[in-house]
Amino acid sequence: MNRNSLLIISLLPLGFTACNTADPEPSQPYDNGVLVINAGNFLDNNGSISLIQRTGTAASYDIFQKENSRTLSGSLSDYAEVNGKGIILVDNSTAGKDVIEIVDARTFKSLATLPSTEIENPRAVAKATDTKAYVTCWDATGDFSNFYKNPGYVAVIDLVTNKLVKKMTVQNGAESIFILGNEAFVGNTGSGISKITVIDVATDAVKQSVEVGRNPEMVGMDANNKLWAYAGGEMIRLNPQTKTVETRFKITSPIAAKSPSSFTLSADKKTIYFTHSFYDAADGYLQKGETYRFSIDASTVAADKPFINRLFSGGLGVDPQTGILYAGLIPSFKQAGYVLRYQANGTLIDSVKAEIAPSTFFFKQ
Repeated sequence: MNRNSLLIISLLPLGFTACNTADPEPSQPYDNGVLVINAGNFLDNNGSISLIQRTGTAASYDIFQKENSRTLSGSLSDYAEVNGKGIILVDNSTAGKDVIEIVDARTFKSLATLPSTEIENPRAVAKATDTKAYVTCWDATGDFSNFYKNPGYVAVIDLVTNKLVKKMTVQNGAESIFILGNEAFVGNTGSGISKITVIDVATDAVKQSVEVGRNPEMVGMDANNKLWAYAGGEMIRLNPQTKTVETRFKITSPIAAKSPSSFTLSADKKTIYFTHSFYDAADGYLQKGETYRFSIDASTVAADKPFINRLFSGGLGVDPQTGILYAGLIPSFKQAGYVLRYQANGTLIDSVKAEIAPSTFFFKQ
């Protein structure tokens, strides 16, 4: 109760019995809005998480440091929430110093830290069940002659005990992961491997691999319950029940050197957004490009008419509540970036200041 309430009670007759109903619990500061996962500059180990509201440009910066009086001390690669707990993947530039931070998703107070002795190069995290999360990891890496020297693995995090309970060996360069029902589909990056690994979520065991194309990047499930990936320079539509590729096509462009990335699905799961970029040798290898979209019913995609005539090197995300497209803008890795928001028709709504390298978004439900 506040001081005025206590004053009133003190003036009442002594025979009065005060109400014993507890005051309502105050609303926690991180219940709503959109979390921006700022990767930071890798060598500076200064990744952070910001919270921005769905309307207006108010933002809270470095909320982990604010609530725990310490920084995350690394670059951030991903974030997810499972049953009220947040899982933060921290990739430190010094070998052997990577960690996973588990926080209360409402307060962002630290609950547990999984040490570097258990985790090496965490890349992506996904909810497996209400009590566990899957984290893809590269394991220890080598030099440029053999960078992915070890097989990757998927770490199983028990969120009842907040402990790592198992590692499932998968393909080298394990990266993107998507959970569909009782199966997890794991892609990879940079290693040249052309298979998706499928994991049985009920038993935490690898059950099979599916040939799709080099370095498959998982995109997500569309409105027709089909799974999309980008592999071997092609868009792949996979039937998750039969594990067969139904459609594959290249994204064509007037500039052959361009490549697509940052794929994300619209709120209704009928449209895929992506950026298409290249490094211009004639302009100091400056990255250039635009943002495009295509229908899940497409059989060909020509990246010649931009949806938004701007490149977002910080990645894309769509708010499932509003359908608004969020795009991360990174001016450099030494200064704060921005989050630009667009209506589904491509109209710019506003721009919100974030922190260094806004790269991924998590939309609070």
